[in-house]
Amino acid sequence: MTDWSGYIGLILQGALVTLQLTVMGSALAVVMAFLAGLGRVSRFMAVRVLATTYIEFFRGTSIFVQLFWVYFVLPFAGVTLSPLQAGVLALGLNVGAYGAEVVRGAVKAIGREQREACIALNLTRGQAMRHVILPQALPLMLPTFCNNAIELLKGTAVVSLISLTDMTFQAQVVRAQTGSTLIPFATILVLYFLMALAISTSMRWLERRVTRGLDGVRT
Repeated sequence: MTDWSGYIGLILQGALVTLQLTVMGSALAVVMAFLAGLGRVSRFMAVRVLATTYIEFFRGTSIFVQLFWVYFVLPFAGVTLSPLQAGVLALGLNVGAYGAEVVRGAVKAIGREQREACIALNLTRGQAMRHVILPQALPLMLPTFCNNAIELLKGTAVVSLISLTDMTFQAQVVRAQTGSTLIPFATILVLYFLMALAISTSMRWLERRVTRGLDGVRT
């Protein structure tokens, strides 16, 4: 009879790698989303063009191709990344491109009267964005950011293609060694669900936090 405790431990080790990819990839995605999203509404054409090029390129090409380029092609340019670094970079840049449109849309959704109030208060464009626009736009971003983070979590399965031992990779190893498909893939199904649930719960908590006292921000 198969001793499943060791195999489940193997999958849990892979779950830790998946968690690392999700956390670090999401952090990179948020940074890129704000940089590119705010770049889309910049007064400078060069910045808008650069942000738009990034967004359209990463939304218009496959994450599989992006991952292979980051891991297998960049070394020819002298940039060699570990599988974990390549996975984080590809996932973060890909999801960040979708998040950038969320940032742009939320910023644009803030009413014109808010911008006029900033002008009346003699705030600079940067001060208005930091103290008035973004605090009101952030709650609008969070629900979609939550969806993006969950999509990034599910997208981590692609890193098994570059032999990174995430939990999908480990489930395939267990299936090959035991001949069973049900137990390893049922296990990772539950683990993916629990991680996604944790992301949703955390985002709902964060949304309550950022909306607290928001009325005091509105002028």
